[in-house]
Amino acid sequence: MSNPAKGNFRLIPEKWITVTLDFAQKISVHLVHVNPNVLTFLGLTAGAAAGLLFALEQPLWAGLAIVLSSAFDILDGKVAAQAKKSSLYGAIFDSTLDRYSEFFIYFGLAFYFRKSWALWIPFLAFLGSTMVSYTRARAEGLGFECRVGFMQRAERMSLLLSGTILGTIFRIFDPWMIAALVLIALVSNITAIQRTLHVKRQEALRKSKKET
Repeated sequence: MSNPAKGNFRLIPEKWITVTLDFAQKISVHLVHVNPNVLTFLGLTAGAAAGLLFALEQPLWAGLAIVLSSAFDILDGKVAAQAKKSSLYGAIFDSTLDRYSEFFIYFGLAFYFRKSWALWIPFLAFLGSTMVSYTRARAEGLGFECRVGFMQRAERMSLLLSGTILGTIFRIFDPWMIAALVLIALVSNITAIQRTLHVKRQEALRKSKKET
């Protein structure tokens, strides 16, 4: 998880993000002897477990697995920085396993809804989630900063967790989770478009500066 970019509106309040990252920073001090890639792999394992638990109709345990997956996703980067073990390989390893982790979660939810019209919503959510990551990676590969957007990974995981917890508490899991997935599918694809337009504006600004 990246630090919140200034001036970028997030669905999760920036203060919450900052507090979470500060807490992870304190924990990372005690994990400096752990290989960050191991933490990344544990995050993937927790994500796969969440997908399996959704498929087995165990949403509460799936929610716990999502919490663990998100925690490892934050800690791996913090530990890498704290232990001075950051590397390009570690960065791409982290990003790659994050995508696999999300796929397993959405696939598990699709399996859960396999007898319902809602079967396709997790796939649309995964499409949007993938495009959010792709547009950022592509933009940064072209030399543009691109962290804007409403539906970043923290927001996606928070919505999945909220749908799981509220659905379990009120014993109406399906409607809550469908609502969360629809929101993810809609806003994540909007975020992908937002990032594309952001690059367009940055390119125009760069050209105007060269002309002056």
